[in-house]
Amino acid sequence: MATIAPTTSRWVWEGLDFRNLFWVFLALGVMVAAIIWGNDWALRYVHVASGILLTGADILFGFVVGPVLRSLPFEARRAYSLKMLPKTLFIMQTLGIMAPTSGWYLAVRMGYLDLGYPEFWWVIAALVIATILAIQGLGLLLPANLRAYLELRKENPDPEKVRRVMRTYFVTLASQGIFQVLIIVIMVKFAVGV
Repeated sequence: MATIAPTTSRWVWEGLDFRNLFWVFLALGVMVAAIIWGNDWALRYVHVASGILLTGADILFGFVVGPVLRSLPFEARRAYSLKMLPKTLFIMQTLGIMAPTSGWYLAVRMGYLDLGYPEFWWVIAALVIATILAIQGLGLLLPANLRAYLELRKENPDPEKVRRVMRTYFVTLASQGIFQVLIIVIMVKFAVGV
């Protein structure tokens, strides 16, 4: 495989295009506006839309893309990952911030934090799962994404090192998919009444 040509843009570092931060800040700005505006519909829309996108991506990558990539030769995985990882770095972190943050403000507005027991256990379950997802996202997925990407950009990447990092990445994504399904169960419970 040919070496990766350096990019001369001041916005690009190691192939990561930081102009994507425009979209990150736009999405986060929409979320902040929905929170400040006080419109329950807008806040619910931001929460549901970001949650659906995050859940769908976790399930797709964890249960479909991961197994397919493992069956491909290293150079095919490398080509795919060098294109996909820089995008997911921006998209997944943004969605991972938007879904729980908008959910928290929506729960406050809808009075879920004032529920008595045993109904409040549903709120606690949602908070525990959201915390686990955040720890996995920021503590495992983000560093694994960066380590794999930077290793793959090397002239002679170590396939074994990439395989180990990506195995952790996709196993974590699969577990996130399971937690996402659990949080959907909880959200449906809130929607129909706790």
